[in-house]
Amino acid sequence: MTGMARQGSCTGSRFEALLGDVAAHFLGVALEDMHQAIDNALARLVEFLEVDRATIRLIDPADGAMRVAHSVAPPGIERPPLGLAGSDVPWLTRLIGEAREPIIFSSVSDLPPEAAAHLRMSHGSGVKSAAVFPIVAGVQVLGSLSFATAGEERSWEPDVVDRLRLISQVFAGAFARLEHGRKLRATLAEVDALRERLQAENEYLRERTYTVEGFADIVGESAALRRVLFQAEQVASTDATVLLLGETGTGKELMAKAIHAKSHRRHRTLVRVNCAALPPTLIESELFGHERGAFTGAVSRKIGRFELADQGTLFLDEVGELPLGLQAKLLRVLQEGEFERLGSSATHKVDVRIIAASNRDLRGEVRDGSFRSDLYYRLGVFPIEIPPLRARKDDIPLLVWHTLAKLGSTLGRKIERIPAATMEHLVRYDWPGNIRELRNVLERAVILSPGSTLLLDELSEAKPMPVVAASPPGAVALADVERDHILSILERCGWRVRGARNAAEQLGLNASTLYSRMKKLGIRRAASRASPGSGARPR
Repeated sequence: MTGMARQGSCTGSRFEALLGDVAAHFLGVALEDMHQAIDNALARLVEFLEVDRATIRLIDPADGAMRVAHSVAPPGIERPPLGLAGSDVPWLTRLIGEAREPIIFSSVSDLPPEAAAHLRMSHGSGVKSAAVFPIVAGVQVLGSLSFATAGEERSWEPDVVDRLRLISQVFAGAFARLEHGRKLRATLAEVDALRERLQAENEYLRERTYTVEGFADIVGESAALRRVLFQAEQVASTDATVLLLGETGTGKELMAKAIHAKSHRRHRTLVRVNCAALPPTLIESELFGHERGAFTGAVSRKIGRFELADQGTLFLDEVGELPLGLQAKLLRVLQEGEFERLGSSATHKVDVRIIAASNRDLRGEVRDGSFRSDLYYRLGVFPIEIPPLRARKDDIPLLVWHTLAKLGSTLGRKIERIPAATMEHLVRYDWPGNIRELRNVLERAVILSPGSTLLLDELSEAKPMPVVAASPPGAVALADVERDHILSILERCGWRVRGARNAAEQLGLNASTLYSRMKKLGIRRAASRASPGSGARPR
């Protein structure tokens, strides 16, 4: 068949049917099968057009070179290797990229002098004639589609060129769809990577802000605090008795609330009893309740805290203050869940989870005989030692700003700046009253600060005592310094431990802790000085 006859086969309904079939197949094929569909379409075109080779080169966005992406030829006809760059045919690359017009030659002798490199390549591959069409999607040139003959030369009639131009547009649509799919996959990959990163960040943030859920009021990131929070998290979901140990003001009540909030009893009541705030004669009534007439003043029946906490949690604060006689009754209800109200022989059963707290050395008191060993071991199923503030100094800046934010809404004064020297002073101080003392100091500082800058230097009574790293020989003992300071405040407050302008408040302590300190340091008010209602009591 002559070249003209071959061109005749490119006209008419057969070509239109082939064009429509290829275009429809490109639209319906899955993206992962698109490259195979392109090779199949090229093979059909090579057979239909009776040419020796069809090649698609695509522009590499990395370097702008046109590289062989697809090439089909009948058996025995050489094909350019995939990935081969077109840098050796700059004339062809430039015309396709700039002119965006077909390059047609029926004989290699038709090529211009500047196409010498293409001429050498054509001689080397046996190409006699070729028609090269740009593949253009919108305004972007993606590459080229070429048809070539190797056995004989061919004339490319205008109507044939027009129809082959349509073929190049169909391939342009296929590659545009591939490019869109590539960008979509890249976008989805970025989304997946972002999602994974956000999940990792969330896990990291959950680890750092371990206090968010259930521990909202417990502020800090120190290792000492995180260890405590981990223990609380472990025990919260159980019904085990928890014993919170630590100095006054360390946040034992907050920890009790957090453990209850994260337990399955969180929808029931958390009932608190401060064992140090009640006279021994009233503690039993508070815990177990009483019947009318059980004692003088019992004018009606009273429900005790154990009954109030049924199905919930009972927080026994300062449990070390309980008298020995009451300790035995507490042990019974812990072991058997049973008790009797004062003035009644009827036994009541309750289901209560116990969280106890103490700032005393209960183990030492067990040795001294002032605390029952069986009660200690029953309470100490899961002991948690709350660290003092001086053991978590890294948390002090966080606590300072957290407290100032709360005080700002309460007092109507917003602190926006803390001088570095002031923060350093707050961090260096040992805080014997812990977080409670810190709040008291900051509250006074906010009140005395005229502007938005925290001024701690203007404090007097609330100003922290300087921390001394070591005492020189002959220095006054620390206990004596503490005793003198407490005595000074007591004298100034008229020995009022409770009530208005009391000494406990001035010292940043609660009343029971101040009584304990007075007892430990041997502080007693002389009888001649005592006056009714002074609030002081001998220890």
